[in-house]
Amino acid sequence: MNESDIQSLQQRVTSLRAQGKYKETIEACFDLLKRGEESNDYKSILVAHLNSAASYYCIGDIEEAFRCISAYDEVCREHGDETDHLNRHNVLFLLYEYNKEFDKAKSTLDKAINLGTRLQKYNIVSNAYSNYSHLFLVERNFASALEMGKLGLEMAKLHSPPSAILEIRVKLNIAEAYIGLEDFKGSRLIIEEIENESVLDLDTYIRERVQFNMLNGSWYSHQGFYREAFEWLNRARDLVNRYDDTYLLEEIQKERCRLCEQMGDIETGFYAQKEYISVLLESRKRELERTALQLEIKHSLADLKKKATTDHATGLANRYCLESTANEWLREAADRCENIVCIVIDIDHFKCINDQCGHLFGDEVIRQVTEACASVLRKEDLMGRYGGDEFVVIIRGVPLDVGVRKAEQMLEAIRNLNVSCGETPVPISASLGVADNGAGTVLQFKDLFQLADVELYKAKQGGRNQVSVEDLFEEQKVQVERGSGASP
Repeated sequence: MNESDIQSLQQRVTSLRAQGKYKETIEACFDLLKRGEESNDYKSILVAHLNSAASYYCIGDIEEAFRCISAYDEVCREHGDETDHLNRHNVLFLLYEYNKEFDKAKSTLDKAINLGTRLQKYNIVSNAYSNYSHLFLVERNFASALEMGKLGLEMAKLHSPPSAILEIRVKLNIAEAYIGLEDFKGSRLIIEEIENESVLDLDTYIRERVQFNMLNGSWYSHQGFYREAFEWLNRARDLVNRYDDTYLLEEIQKERCRLCEQMGDIETGFYAQKEYISVLLESRKRELERTALQLEIKHSLADLKKKATTDHATGLANRYCLESTANEWLREAADRCENIVCIVIDIDHFKCINDQCGHLFGDEVIRQVTEACASVLRKEDLMGRYGGDEFVVIIRGVPLDVGVRKAEQMLEAIRNLNVSCGETPVPISASLGVADNGAGTVLQFKDLFQLADVELYKAKQGGRNQVSVEDLFEEQKVQVERGSGASP
């Protein structure tokens, strides 16, 4: 995949999330992540993790969202720029707020504010202060909520080009803080400023209009004007139905029922209660749908992962899976001074077998060789198809001599295969090269593979049908031949 294709996939991921297609976003992120890892494109890796985290958050799978953020953080620390770090803070805030971990949420906002100010991204800083204000409102710390709101408004005014909606989002919190402090005159002045903004007439900002109506309801309710408050809540209800936010509607309906009690209006309260129950039922239905969606996504990703990491013909790990898993094992081995052995296997004269007996027969030989090798390996050993008739086995936690014995056993199992082309028996043999990571000194799969591949070349040059290994301690070549010796 070339650079333009990867950029196109990045744009698709962002577009799908903006459209609220979270399942499709997560699947596209899986593809983008794989492409990014294959080409060491760290920006693609970051985009994939970040959009996955946001999508998992939106479907309520917070555990997976945190897992994606953890993966994002690991890459971001080594390869991310300051904007990437800022994006990390923004998503972490959402997760901490969702879990009501307000201290962690505030700490994350502090980092976003400091970094955003240094980068002069005043819109992000303004939103961070606004979120800070919101947290204090939830905690009923209205003085601090007002202070954060005013700071957020200052930052919004620094943003270029000017953004009325950015200021409105902060003013909504400022007005609510004034209400909590029972400064109804100060709150009314802010409400009138918001009301005079024509941007609220746009359908783009329905949620802000809903919040404005709820704010008016709060202003009247706190002063005992319950009928007026109820009318503002009715307007909020009618608007929120247009963009289908069940959770906000639940909050509105609950407040409408409370206002009916305050008014002593039994008849209106009865209908309000029926609406509230209906919303609660819909909300529970949505919860079940989200749970079902989470399960569907997990199954879909499992299928995608299997396809992306499995060789179709043999069922073994494919080259991508082989390399990524081996690299992970080698990093861990370096920390623990653990030995890892690599065995490269190549079927002897495989091209002749294909030419003489056909490709279907060749596929059958590959399948049987795969089974023969797997029969002498442990469950925890990794075997993959590197390409064509070449296979790689990675064995962790064993010394080189044990790896050599495994290679000998695999060669013997291959020699013992009974394969016939029609009525004619076809002898099968292989050449194997063995090397190890020197107890943690080799850190990359490509380097370990190169060492074993050199030995494979020596086995072929020596007549095939044998195992070749470089003894790293005595620096002398050891060739192991079984049976009648090398075949011509």
